[in-house]
Amino acid sequence: MMFLSIELLVKKAFCIHINRKDSYLTYFEGIHTVKELYTFVVMLQILFVRLLLTPLAALYGLGVSIHERLYAWGVFKAISFNIPTIAVGNLSMGGAGKTPHIEYLIRLLRDHLELGTLSRGYRRKSVGFQEVNLAMTAEDAGDEPLQFKRKFPDILVAVGESRTLAIPRMLMLRPELQLILLDDAFQHRAIQPGLNILLTEYDRPFTRDALLPLGRLREWPAAYKRADVIIVTKCPPDPQQLEKEKLLAEIRPLPHQQVFFSYYAYQLPYYLLDHRYQTALEDDWDVLLICAIANTDYLSNYLKEKVRFIKILEFEDHHFFDHQDISRLKNTFDNIASPKKIILTTEKDATRLDLHRQFFIQTRLPIFVLPIEVVFHPQPEGSAPDDVVKDFLLNFKA
Repeated sequence: MMFLSIELLVKKAFCIHINRKDSYLTYFEGIHTVKELYTFVVMLQILFVRLLLTPLAALYGLGVSIHERLYAWGVFKAISFNIPTIAVGNLSMGGAGKTPHIEYLIRLLRDHLELGTLSRGYRRKSVGFQEVNLAMTAEDAGDEPLQFKRKFPDILVAVGESRTLAIPRMLMLRPELQLILLDDAFQHRAIQPGLNILLTEYDRPFTRDALLPLGRLREWPAAYKRADVIIVTKCPPDPQQLEKEKLLAEIRPLPHQQVFFSYYAYQLPYYLLDHRYQTALEDDWDVLLICAIANTDYLSNYLKEKVRFIKILEFEDHHFFDHQDISRLKNTFDNIASPKKIILTTEKDATRLDLHRQFFIQTRLPIFVLPIEVVFHPQPEGSAPDDVVKDFLLNFKA
C-alpha cells in the first residue's frame, strides 16, 4: 500500500506541475511524459522489492545446497525400484505443463504396458496413500490425479505424500504393473527414477529465472544436470517462429541429454455436464475464461486468434472455487451483452468446478472445457521423445 500511495502521489504531483517551468520532469533526465515517470516509479518499486527478497533467496538457496550435498555425500540415499519409473517435473513453481506431458506418455504407452501414475495430490483434503477412483472429487484426490483417472479410467492412478511408500502399495494393488509415471517428481530426491524428464517453458526457461522467493525456481538452475531429457514446452506451433538454437545455447545440454520442443494442440471444447456435446469456437463469439492455473498467457494468446473478445476470471493455481466465485462467474457472464457468448475453462479447472455441478444444472450456464494434447516439433536429426522412452523401457534392467 505504501508503494502504491507513493506512486499515485508522484503521478498526481507531476500532472499538476506539467505546464510549469519547474515541472518535476526537470529533476529526471530523460523522462518526458507522465507514462515515463510512472514507469520509472514502478521500476524503483521492483528494485526495492528485489533488494528485500535477495537475502531470503540466498537463505533458501543455502538450504537447497545443503540438501543436495547430503545426497551427494551419501548421507541421504535415493531408492530405486525393480520396475521402470519415469519422472516428469520442472525446476519452477508450476506452469510448465507436467499434466499434459504425463498424458502424452499415457497415450503413447497404455496399449503396450500395464502402467500407473503417482502424484502427491496437491491441495487434496485426504491424507496418506489413496487409489483414485471415479467416485472421488478433486477434494479427495487432487485435481490433476482426478483428471488422469477420468480421462484414462483403465489405468491405476494413485496419490501419496511419500512416493517411496506409495510405490510398494501400488505394486500390492496391481502386481502386474510394468511402469509407473511419477508426476512432479524432479525435486523428490528420495527416489532415483529410471528416466528423468525436465520441463521448462519456452517464454520462461529456468535459465532466466531466480530462486524463490525472488523468482520461481525451487532449485538452483544447475539442477538441470540431473535430467536425462529436457523438454522446452509451450513453444510456438509455427516452426518458423521457434528459436531453437537460442534456447539450446542458453540451456547448454550435457552430452547425454536430449532436448525436445513441444506445443499444445487445442481440441474441440466439450460441455462440462455432458462430454458428448462439443462445439467449435467462432470468430464472432465472446468468451469468459475462468481458470486457476499457473500461467494463462499461452491459452489466452490462442483464444485471441479464435474469438472476438475474451474476459478472464483468474485465480491462483489449484484454487478451489467457492460459492462467491461461482456467483461472480454467473454475474460476469450475464453482464456480457453479446448473444453469442460462452464460458471456457481448462480440464484441470473442470475437476474443481464440477464440485458445483448442481448449480450449473440449475442455471444452465454454457460451461465448456478446452482439452489439449502435446505435440512435438520434429527434430532435424529425426530423433523423437517416443524413441527415447521406448529405448529406456527396452533396455531397462532391474
